[in-house]
Amino acid sequence: MWNCSPWALLPPIYSVFTAAGLWVVYFVAVRHEVIAPLGSKYRRRNGSFYPPYISIAGNSPPASCIFSEVMNLAAFVGFIIAVLRYLQLKQRIDKPWLNVSSLVVFSIGCFGMTLVGNFQIFTEEMIHNFGTLMTFGLGVLFCWVQSYITLRVNIENEGRMASIIRFLLSGSVTVCMILYFCLMSQRLHMQAAQCQWALVMFFLVFLGTFAIEFRHSRFRTVCTDNFGRAVGLSRSEVSGHQTDQL
Repeated sequence: MWNCSPWALLPPIYSVFTAAGLWVVYFVAVRHEVIAPLGSKYRRRNGSFYPPYISIAGNSPPASCIFSEVMNLAAFVGFIIAVLRYLQLKQRIDKPWLNVSSLVVFSIGCFGMTLVGNFQIFTEEMIHNFGTLMTFGLGVLFCWVQSYITLRVNIENEGRMASIIRFLLSGSVTVCMILYFCLMSQRLHMQAAQCQWALVMFFLVFLGTFAIEFRHSRFRTVCTDNFGRAVGLSRSEVSGHQTDQL
């Protein structure tokens, strides 16, 4: 019998489907000759051939329609993962402010994702760039905080190995972001776009690693009447797993 919680499937499914959605946006944009393919020599042609930044790939229809849907769903499910992670750590961490701060930071980052998806860069550049800054900047902070929390909490004595993986991914995301801005400033757009895609993929892999801890926890929704008795599973009914209530 499979002893892992089914919630362990949520983070990797989220990462895979979000990545797949973004790559669909990329291929649609390439097919309609909106952007240059990654790895090609970038040359602007008649004002309709742009470097393959994610935002530019999702700027024009039909790719923009897919991009908006992907980013909205990614923001919603990402927020759910952040809430579940908060509940998992609530009774374990000795510094609750770290747990709360992590949830707040990622929640704001998820709101930034919706701005990126719904305000295209060529029409609402200021709002779009503000959402991008929220998503990337707060996303990097979330990665480092969660890496530290993973090491400190050490769920099921797996924290050290998981934290090593997450620190490496956090470092990769940070390096990609620094390179992205450096290359942008030098107008090396193809290389900057490649760094941006790598950054996003590393970040999605990071979120997928929450499956390591989620497989030890079961989350239940509890319905109660006013001042009544809770109707739901008790802790003893989920043997060997932590039970958190939504």
